Amino acid sequence: MRKMFVVIWAVLLTLGAIAQSKKPNVIVILMDDMGYGDTEPYGMTGIPTPNFNRLTKEGTRFTHYNAAEPICTASRAAFLTGCYSNRIGMTGAMLPGDKRALNPDEETIASLLKQDGYQTAMFGKWHLGNKAPFWPTHYGFDTFYGIPYSHDIWNRDHEGNLITDKNDIRYSWPPLPLIEGDRVVDSITSKQKLSELCSTLTERSVKFIKQNKSKPFFLYLAHTMPHVPLAPSVRFQGKSELGPFGDEIMELDWSIGQILKTLREEKLADNTILIVTSDNGPWLNYGDNAGSSGGFREGKSTTWEGGTRVPFWLIWPSKVAAGGINSMLMTNMDLLPTIVAATGARLPKKQIDGVNFLPVWLGKIQTDPREVFFYYFGKNNLEGVRYKNWKLVLPHLSGTYTGLHGKNGNGGPIGKVNVPMALYDLAHDPGEAYDVQQLYPEMVRKLTGFAELARKDMGDDLTGNPGKNRRTTAIAD
Repeated sequence: MRKMFVVIWAVLLTLGAIAQSKKPNVIVILMDDMGYGDTEPYGMTGIPTPNFNRLTKEGTRFTHYNAAEPICTASRAAFLTGCYSNRIGMTGAMLPGDKRALNPDEETIASLLKQDGYQTAMFGKWHLGNKAPFWPTHYGFDTFYGIPYSHDIWNRDHEGNLITDKNDIRYSWPPLPLIEGDRVVDSITSKQKLSELCSTLTERSVKFIKQNKSKPFFLYLAHTMPHVPLAPSVRFQGKSELGPFGDEIMELDWSIGQILKTLREEKLADNTILIVTSDNGPWLNYGDNAGSSGGFREGKSTTWEGGTRVPFWLIWPSKVAAGGINSMLMTNMDLLPTIVAATGARLPKKQIDGVNFLPVWLGKIQTDPREVFFYYFGKNNLEGVRYKNWKLVLPHLSGTYTGLHGKNGNGGPIGKVNVPMALYDLAHDPGEAYDVQQLYPEMVRKLTGFAELARKDMGDDLTGNPGKNRRTTAIAD
């Protein structure tokens, strides 16, 4: 009898292991400041991108995918938690003196998948807490290697020379730390060392995939490029027609190829959800060192389409259409509930703002699960509302890249402009050039109503509304 019990128990364990192995692996590759038009599938010229092209051929490309906010910290917080970043206080781009950190009470994609039996790893740029214990291993990641914030946040100029001018904000910044787990293990103190990051992060990602091929895993590869200062490795320097920027895109394309190759060689491709996207639009004032918004208006740090609309590829063989194009309105907040649905994990206990797109991914429905998107920026400024193809821009002070751009790694000036209320039909005017509010007053009223709901919920500094449902960040000592 005891022997029979042992046999039955062994069978159950085996069945459990089989069920576990069928959970899809999840890989999210996030570029930093890569614009909508920075690769061949989205319109770039002069830069060969065979692996981005392969993503387009083997998966589905989304054309109306938006980051929740057009800047680093806010966008990454929204992606990992499924929340508008202003709801959880993680706005802007954190600098070394910022004591805020993502509240450990917020559940992330990593923590939810880890609870569901996944091995989890992050390699690259974090930007959600400047010091331990507010680093990835405290938010669901078993493994972390990378940097705490953007690689231009260091005590050096774009050529890697030490800042000596005490009036330069960078003078007081520390060297760029390299972190493994909870420890600073090295510092990046030269452009040459910066140029090694893409290869190192890619190699660590490949190693993680190979080490965990027999169990479900979640890999978050957060590349630090093509954010300035550009630092392509020696083997890619001079390879493109567009200088260091093109060389950097080619190196990122190589990185994508290494991940695709590894999945194929380890026979994991068919059971892996692979997502490739960007945190926000391009930093256009850097001119030839910046990317392309693909014809959309403005770029990073603005709530025009060039700031939030970014490329998005999805591959999941036999589940997601190969060679597909999807024009539904989707945001990076939607990834958490969609990945949770795809893996069978549970949703966060607290309110989130993401919408489950799994039925869309699988081709089960043809209607967009998301109709409304709020464009927040600054600490808590509601600057626009989108409803289907309509976008109501609300009065605000905006940055603008109209004017003189920089060159050879030097940034040009960023202007400021008072933006009046305007209504745009993105179906006919994706460049947001023609205000049609006089023609469609009923649509203005409808979107204004949505704005009022957002103000009551999450607040709006522009109208002095604190909102009822905002949560607090953690504060580091």
